[in-house]
Amino acid sequence: MTDTQSTMEVLARDPSSRKRFLKMVGGTGAASAFAVFLAACGSDDDDKSSGPPEVSKPSGSKASGKDVKSDLEIVNYALTLEYLEADFYKQVIESGEVKDKKVAELAMKIGENEQEHVDALTATVNQLGGTPAPKPTTKFEDVISGGPDKILKTAAEVENLGAAAYLGQAGKIKSPEVLAAALSIHSVEARHAAALNTLIGESVTPDGAFAKPASMDEVLKAVKPFIAS
Repeated sequence: MTDTQSTMEVLARDPSSRKRFLKMVGGTGAASAFAVFLAACGSDDDDKSSGPPEVSKPSGSKASGKDVKSDLEIVNYALTLEYLEADFYKQVIESGEVKDKKVAELAMKIGENEQEHVDALTATVNQLGGTPAPKPTTKFEDVISGGPDKILKTAAEVENLGAAAYLGQAGKIKSPEVLAAALSIHSVEARHAAALNTLIGESVTPDGAFAKPASMDEVLKAVKPFIAS
């Protein structure tokens, strides 16, 4: 392990050190860069495994109990978003509205990724001793009936929002394993967004060199029209 990796692991495992570091370097851009760098500097053990890291429930003090509760709220929030995304692509594929074979294959692949995220986040909640958030009833009928253009535009919006949502929670996550899992999903959501942005003629980096995070309130407000109950 290099000195850089050791330093990054300290920042990942110690929330107070991480907050001091981000305050020192300043700005959302720095937080974004830190998240990306952290994901790239995983430990040797992480390199040998596939999929999100296994999460163990912290033990001990009351503070650790509060940390688990906080992380559970974030993971269930992410799970709710992934439910929406997975169901959206499922409905898109079943509708047959997307006629272009390559675009349909892309939608199917992204949908598979989103379902894998649902499964991983559900397992993470269980590993933390919590109860997974219930799957919401969605309403994408207006989007799908709008045809391929509206479907692709909405897909791009949702994927960009998903990437911003994970980034918005990164600095609040207490467990290094949960943080690593969230960052691994954030990276994939951003790749989905870039691919879809290209299809609709938008920039692959709409925020510029540094991605902008979105708060939980902002994200939930944005997805509210897609939730029936």
